[in-house]
Amino acid sequence: MRKENKLTPLQYTPTRRQAFAGVAVAVGGLAAGASVWGKPPQEMTEAQSTGVEGLLTYLHQEVDFKASPQRIYEALLDYQQFNSFSGLSAEINRQEGGAFSLFGARILGRNVELVPNRRIVQAWRPASWDPGVYSIVKFELKEQGGHSTIVLDHTGFPEGSFRHLAQGWHERYWEPLRKFLV
Repeated sequence: MRKENKLTPLQYTPTRRQAFAGVAVAVGGLAAGASVWGKPPQEMTEAQSTGVEGLLTYLHQEVDFKASPQRIYEALLDYQQFNSFSGLSAEINRQEGGAFSLFGARILGRNVELVPNRRIVQAWRPASWDPGVYSIVKFELKEQGGHSTIVLDHTGFPEGSFRHLAQGWHERYWEPLRKFLV
């Protein structure tokens, strides 16, 4: 009789090599699977992007905050602060190669590169994706006088996901983070 392992998201996470290999075959988006945000698939359909936008597999956003890069860096990597601003549970290992589980285990991944108060690079995926399939998210934190700019580059998601992902970053990250940092 074969015994099946039942592991939580943080008990089994791929190595950095596996995460990068998964990026090469990424087939999902931030909220591509309807089950990612708790809605049954029949209730949620993604509006397909049209034209050039529908072919994009990356997005770039720049968002200003009235906070220091250090404060933003901490909010993104400290599980208690992430819990507070997102309203959902998070587990975050703050080491390079460390695993994380965000938004109540709806988003999973690993920290690929961490440059304190300047850069966070993560391999991450919605939990609905096949194991080992990841996209890459890079946060660059730039100080601009009394405020900071987050430069986000998200790559490796499937065509047709751009519009949904662009909106998701604003709704799930930027708006709640802005309220939290006040």
